[in-house]
Amino acid sequence: MNRNSDLNKIILKKSSSGIEGLDEITEGGLPTGRPTLICGSAGCGKTMFAMQFLLNGAENDEPGLFVSFEETQKELEKNFASLGIDLKSLEDEKKFAVEYIYMERSEIEETGEFDLEGLFIRLDYAVKQLGAKRIVLDTVEAIFSGLPNEFILRAELRRLFAWTKDNGLTAVITGERGENSLTRYGLEEYVADCVILLDNPVVNKISTRNLRIIKYRGSAHGFNEYPFLIDSNGISVLPVTSLLLEHEASTEYIPSGIESMDEMLGGGGFYIGSSVLITGESGTGKSSAAASFAHETCKNGKKCLIFAFEESPKQIIRNMRSIGIDLQPWVDKGLLRFHATRPTLYGLETHLVTIHTIVKEFNPDNVIFDPISNLISVGSSDEVKSMLTRLIDFLKTMEITTLSTALTLSGNQNADIGVSSLMDTWIDLKSVETNGERNRTIDIIKTRGMFHSNQVREFKLTNNGIKLIKLYLGPKGMLTGSARVSQIALEKYMKLERSQEIERKQRELEQKRIKMEANISEIKAQFESEKDELNRIISQEELKEANIEDQRNIMAKVRHSNSNNQGGA
Repeated sequence: MNRNSDLNKIILKKSSSGIEGLDEITEGGLPTGRPTLICGSAGCGKTMFAMQFLLNGAENDEPGLFVSFEETQKELEKNFASLGIDLKSLEDEKKFAVEYIYMERSEIEETGEFDLEGLFIRLDYAVKQLGAKRIVLDTVEAIFSGLPNEFILRAELRRLFAWTKDNGLTAVITGERGENSLTRYGLEEYVADCVILLDNPVVNKISTRNLRIIKYRGSAHGFNEYPFLIDSNGISVLPVTSLLLEHEASTEYIPSGIESMDEMLGGGGFYIGSSVLITGESGTGKSSAAASFAHETCKNGKKCLIFAFEESPKQIIRNMRSIGIDLQPWVDKGLLRFHATRPTLYGLETHLVTIHTIVKEFNPDNVIFDPISNLISVGSSDEVKSMLTRLIDFLKTMEITTLSTALTLSGNQNADIGVSSLMDTWIDLKSVETNGERNRTIDIIKTRGMFHSNQVREFKLTNNGIKLIKLYLGPKGMLTGSARVSQIALEKYMKLERSQEIERKQRELEQKRIKMEANISEIKAQFESEKDELNRIISQEELKEANIEDQRNIMAKVRHSNSNNQGGA
């Protein structure tokens, strides 16, 4: 299977369509030297498609011939001049030519067998004069309108398609859509090598342009319906369903604009190129958090793009000034751009294509959607989720950091449109009612690939932006607002009371210590006095003993002396 696919890519030559996104879906463009049928109802963009195909050829040295059966050369030049396309200058450069062929069946009398030999002669001459490599026939119905013979019609159609092949022309042939078939005659799609259907359905009063490749002989291609947009740059197709999960994953951070929240996210903020969702009820500060991110982005010299689905740019700028964030200077410097529309302006797919176009034009570092939940008004939850999935993938491939806000219902933490699982970081804001007042809290539910705090923090919208308040836990959990203030005051009073009690006991103890020391001093003085008295008594006794001993010695001497005297006598 893979070998056959590679072989097809080698054998089948393709020509760039010049339509952004279509070459990706067709894996290279339209079949070179073969006819491509573009079918669709009136106003779906067939002529624009065909003209853009020829203009791309003119830019790549492939002159193109536009054969018109409905509009004159002057009409075409005037119509496309409104889109900034100068057909006249291309004609002068011999890169482009218009061949207007008037074929009104009501004015033609059929006298014999009808064939296109005269048409082929005229086309062959115009092709050779220009040296055309590409050709457009707009539209096939004009050639065969009013032709009653179905067999002749089918035969001439085959001849027409074969003629383009025989002349090696890469052809685009437009056709009106039939009631029960792709075209009115129901044959062109079987003859053409490539058939592309343009559609412009209206659902819930909202129009969306879609493109689908019905068949492509000898080539792989996208099978889904793809939204496309017609603007001043022509047609751009969004091959959203062909996107793969191959985007890069940066390890660098970008600050959120709320310093304390960055600390809760591990200190750095969001990963560059990641997707961030901020949910909350009305009035919880989602738009303020988004504006803080935009302000920080521009302050660091980077570009930010805001898609606003609820407020006008002037209203957003005015409101954010109330919290000390002035976005106007960044708008003036070209670092910040707003695109504000009501979601009901057009369908989801057109929104998606518009976002793609603006993002590629402005090339921002960060994109903000405020709020994505408003898109639910133009599609079901599944449709919005599908659209946002493709949008997030697209922005990730461009390494653009995305911040989206979403309104949640009271008491329901899940985002209304169920996109939280798609996001890398999910931050939930709440409005907590206690003691007759409301206070805002922030909770980081998840952030892929980085540490984050599991604490619920209170925050305030101040004159200097969003400020997170230090976590305060009371006996029954986290306290906010006046309950926190009251608890702090109560704890201060209790702390003062305990301090006073300690001081009182310290004073009592000090008094006891002084009294004890006084008693000790008194006892010690008494002890010293008694000790001195004892020492005096001891000294007296020792003196008495000494006196007695002296008396004894004296007496002994006296007796001894007397004894000697008596003996001599």
